[in-house]
Amino acid sequence: MKKRILILGGGFGGVYTAVFLEKLMTKAEREATEIAIVSRDNYMVFQPLLPEVISGSVQLNHVISPIRRLARTARLYTREVEAIDIAAHTVKLSPGAKPVPLVISYDHLVIAMGTRLDYNKIPGMREHAFPFKYLSDALSLRNQLVLALEEAELENDPELRRALLTFVVAGGGFSGVECVAEMNDFLREAVHSYHQISEKDLRLILVQFDDRILPELTEGLSIFAHQLLVKRGVEIQIGRRLMAVSADTAIVEDLKTKQIETIRTRTTVATVPAAAHPILSTIPLPKDRGRIKVDEGLEVPEAPGVWALGDCALVKQVDGKFSPATAQHALRQAKTCAQNILASLRGTRKHVFAFTGLGKMGSLGRRSAVAEICGVRLKGLLAWLLWRGVYVTKFPGLDGQLRLIVDLILDIFLPRDITQFRLFPEEDVHREHFEAGERVFKEGDVGDKVYFIAKGEAIVLRGDQPLAVLNQGEMFGEAALACNHPRNATVIARTSLELVVVNRVAFHELIGCLPGLRYNIETSMNQRIGAVLIWTGKFGSQWPGSERDHAQPAVR
Repeated sequence: MKKRILILGGGFGGVYTAVFLEKLMTKAEREATEIAIVSRDNYMVFQPLLPEVISGSVQLNHVISPIRRLARTARLYTREVEAIDIAAHTVKLSPGAKPVPLVISYDHLVIAMGTRLDYNKIPGMREHAFPFKYLSDALSLRNQLVLALEEAELENDPELRRALLTFVVAGGGFSGVECVAEMNDFLREAVHSYHQISEKDLRLILVQFDDRILPELTEGLSIFAHQLLVKRGVEIQIGRRLMAVSADTAIVEDLKTKQIETIRTRTTVATVPAAAHPILSTIPLPKDRGRIKVDEGLEVPEAPGVWALGDCALVKQVDGKFSPATAQHALRQAKTCAQNILASLRGTRKHVFAFTGLGKMGSLGRRSAVAEICGVRLKGLLAWLLWRGVYVTKFPGLDGQLRLIVDLILDIFLPRDITQFRLFPEEDVHREHFEAGERVFKEGDVGDKVYFIAKGEAIVLRGDQPLAVLNQGEMFGEAALACNHPRNATVIARTSLELVVVNRVAFHELIGCLPGLRYNIETSMNQRIGAVLIWTGKFGSQWPGSERDHAQPAVR
């Protein structure tokens, strides 16, 4: 029976472990060993170029590489990991075409599952912030930028227009800086295609917890990046943190004065905080701050045959520092991991992970960058040319490199595309977050959603007169939706409020198929309104599939 090396993760660490294993194995070893990769997607994203997707300087499919063409002999499972059993040497994967989970055994396990955004630390971030980590995130954010411009072009309310044209990015590390730089370039070029808005209407804000942006670089390069972004119109708020996000606001706290600022915006981008993959907390391996502890050869000492690398592993370098979460470190770790897995199979001496880094680079948009390579510091155009050159040559495959070169040349001469792709419709059932004092809807608004309170309290007003206080488990907004009437009251969050929201289509589908649910909703409406009940006979016909003689009296 073949030995199986099972690799969890489709990023740099996981894919390149398989690539190096294929290169380093003898023909006999290839025949006696199966390499398997588990990845949610069948492609690897070249993360350093992801910000370019926002501005359109690089095409969407030109920042990805098919895993099957990189690790040609590996078996690929495009599934989610549901459980890891270290004692039994098995991994359970999510169901596929058959509605049953798939359990795979292994002889060697490589954990390279990266990190996820930690939504639990900032209220409302999961519901309303745009993450920036995956390919779909970049496309979704790009669509949001175009949508904001389109809506602002048609909006007559100056306050709402300002909110639409205000963009907040949380996190002043490489991801946040590169993201806001590309957003700034894209928006300031795109806005010239609109008639009612201009560059002076745009407000881009970068919120940084630390006392300077790009703290990974020297202070001089950090100051250069700060000054350049400010010159190009980005507002940088230092020493501040994102406290909460709602549908219409980003709430920011000054760490020194503790003052709170509420920024009216429809676009908040989150690049922090990051956390280990949730599945790692379920496995009995030694961890520090969620990252798996490994020895100098990337093996877990307490679990022989289990290896970890990349963002999810705590890898100590020969200089005593821990490896940062960068592509260059993941690539070198992958090679060391492959060498040591083969050393275990062959019974030979293992290698020590000795790489300490070549330097750091970050793009500032519009043909400018900062770089620190082997102690040499560069900035501006020269650093940008180096940044481009390094990432083009590091991109997997000659075909991918040629596509990138063509994109970069065309970007110099052609305007960037401002097309919006409607690939992300709002979910029928989703969550929304509101901070205390924020309005959920106002009297006269179109009734297009029903709200269920998951946590917190809401107050109902008609004019300035309070009508009721609603608590966890209660519902509101159903009367206007059912009768297709405007809202007859205003609802405001009394405390921090978590809502489960059902849109019009899903609501009517549920009501039409579940008469018992319709009855319960009508009863709830009647109890809440009480003596104000007005029965006209018209309401029953509004429910899809209902009959008048079965309908219960309800408020119109």
